[in-house]
Amino acid sequence: MNTPLSRTRREIEGLSIIVTGAGRGIGRATAELLAAEGATVALGDLDATLVQGVADRIGHGAVGAHLDVTSSDSWAEFLAAVGEVGPIDVLVNNAGIMPLGSVLMEPEAVARAIIDVNVHGIINGTKAVAPGMADRGHGHIVNVASAVGRIAVAHGATYSASKFAAVGFSEATRTELKPLGIDVSVVLPTVVQTELAAGVPAARGVKPVTAQEVAEVIASAIRRPRAELWVPQWVQGMTRTTSLLPRFLQEAMAKAFKADSVLSDADQSARSAYEARVRPPAG
Repeated sequence: MNTPLSRTRREIEGLSIIVTGAGRGIGRATAELLAAEGATVALGDLDATLVQGVADRIGHGAVGAHLDVTSSDSWAEFLAAVGEVGPIDVLVNNAGIMPLGSVLMEPEAVARAIIDVNVHGIINGTKAVAPGMADRGHGHIVNVASAVGRIAVAHGATYSASKFAAVGFSEATRTELKPLGIDVSVVLPTVVQTELAAGVPAARGVKPVTAQEVAEVIASAIRRPRAELWVPQWVQGMTRTTSLLPRFLQEAMAKAFKADSVLSDADQSARSAYEARVRPPAG
């Protein structure tokens, strides 16, 4: 999975890059790192004031604008607003939400919001930006998914489904867009120390990673495109090995490492502010 898609090393300096969900967490860390390495970065986020402030602090020609990734019209408006960064070389589809809870108690509006942001957001971004890349004969799309896009976890069923979809979409578009000169990578972090994962414990033996560490992996993917990158990388090997075992052994290992309960064991008081922000209002 980590075989380079291209053997040619690409320099980040001079590239024009879009990062979605760039007002906070992984998106913000990624935009800051890429700008520091010489890229011209366009930051999109639902919170226009926040993301414009982040872009101002980054400097280096960075621009920020409102972007609702669930809306194709919003994508068109965003691209017009950040047109000064020039033709887009790289799109980092990072925006995502993670409301947690039992699927039997999950309101329909919450399920729809998760799918809209985490799945339609990536699809809309690809459809908005990839045509220009195809016209120029080169480009790179980096989709930020999650380890639960390969390992489903209870009390985050819809979130797991959305990330499985992100992985599947990445794999399909990688094949479809390659003849057009467009690389597609997918990044799968474990628990990341951001607001999205507030109160979520890591599996036993798997230390939480930082947004900066994920940003560094995204930057490495841009320099040398690869199909699939995990953060931390060693978890990928363990996951592959475990998937070959009989189901009862997989379940026993998940229980031993507490991987099966990381979401159900989340500290709800620590998550209250985040959950209130990303959940649609009760109808």
